[in-house]
Amino acid sequence: MDNQLTIFEQKPIRKTEHNGEMYFSIVDIIEILTDSPSPKTYWAKLKKKPTEESGSEVFPNLELLKMVASDGKKYKTDAVNTRGVLRILMSVSSPKAEPFKVWLAEVGNQTLIETENPELGIERFAELYKAKGYSDEWIQNRLKSIETRKLLTDEWKNRAVAEGQEYSILTATIAKQTFGLTPSAHKDLKGLQRENLRDHMTPLELIFTMLGEEVTRSLVVSEAAQGLNENHDIV
Repeated sequence: MDNQLTIFEQKPIRKTEHNGEMYFSIVDIIEILTDSPSPKTYWAKLKKKPTEESGSEVFPNLELLKMVASDGKKYKTDAVNTRGVLRILMSVSSPKAEPFKVWLAEVGNQTLIETENPELGIERFAELYKAKGYSDEWIQNRLKSIETRKLLTDEWKNRAVAEGQEYSILTATIAKQTFGLTPSAHKDLKGLQRENLRDHMTPLELIFTMLGEEVTRSLVVSEAAQGLNENHDIV
């Protein structure tokens, strides 16, 4: 999935694969463990403290990796693998630390299983959304929308469109042509902040989103578009 998430106590944690390992967003973990209104500030102080006291870093396997933010764009985010998460749990006093360790072990096991059988990852995705109260129809449309989106972004990647800002420009234009609203305006209309817009679309909105992206992909292929400008003309 383009926007990879895992869930702890109904709260999302962003993750991404790096050098054959799964890495997790530190800010997301800090927010869950501390319930801090400003997890970025909390993490900045926590990260700085060991260096000030001992002159060395104590958080292992810290990487700056691109992850999708609440606005749908990818930004570089501090992330750690399982070993790094355990070090953070040692540094943060939280009653959730022990259940978080159990959850982390389960996630690691699920990741290994799903690497061998990707269909299990899809099943787990469906189970998570079903637990949140989404209908079977909505879940099927959401899964299809993820597949359609990936086909489009793969096509853009192969045609010299840069990830990040250029993807966002094209995505916003597709949304404007489809709904008469940019994604940010659409989120405002629904009263959303950090939430993923597509997770709050109706089944019909998901269908129209898929239609816009699939038509775009078909035209990109037939016109052999290259680069941002040619792809934007097609959109």
